[in-house]
Amino acid sequence: MGYLGGFKVTFMKLFEERVTTEYPKEKRPKPSRFHGRHVLNRYEDGMEKCIGCELCAGVCPARCIYVRGADNSESDPVSPGERYGYVYEINYLRCIHCDLCVEACPTEAITESKLFEFSFANRSDAIYTKNELVVGDDGLPQRQPWELWHEGDDLATSGWMRATASAGNPDYENRVGWSGELGYGTRDPELGQHDSASDEKPETLAHEHDQLERSRNYKDGKLDGLSEEYD
Repeated sequence: MGYLGGFKVTFMKLFEERVTTEYPKEKRPKPSRFHGRHVLNRYEDGMEKCIGCELCAGVCPARCIYVRGADNSESDPVSPGERYGYVYEINYLRCIHCDLCVEACPTEAITESKLFEFSFANRSDAIYTKNELVVGDDGLPQRQPWELWHEGDDLATSGWMRATASAGNPDYENRVGWSGELGYGTRDPELGQHDSASDEKPETLAHEHDQLERSRNYKDGKLDGLSEEYD
């Protein structure tokens, strides 16, 4: 064998199906919960969703988010609340795309797109400011010169957040719980673990809620007959 034996594996693999994708000519489909570049969303009336609460910055394990809130002007408010995000920066040299900022946001202001193909010519470009993160007047993410967007990269920036409850309860799947977004309206919920939406889900949730209430009432001595027993 000797010399030819070294090519045995090579010849065998020639007739097998290739598993390597010729990137960047070929693109693999991105999953619906892909974590890409962040986006700051607006309500359908154009107002910004960010209220400058800084919860995203506080929960960030990489400390890549910097937020400063400011009071809204009564004559020209930026957001519906009392405050808005006056300064918003994300350092993508440190971001690990863990999505904890999305989970922590109480107003669904920050979500992640499917964009991952972006590189920088200098370090300052890696620090995205609010002007670059907030969506445009059409509700679409603003595209920077160093970003390579593809069709569909912005379509499911928040779909997975509507698929499960904060505690991970799958009974919330296929239920829209988000407010409308500029340019998209109320997006369709993401299909989850169930084959189809079940009519029994509300009953399941109601049963869990009743159990929780009974537990709380038991601790407070408010169940039927329980308060009289302790009188």
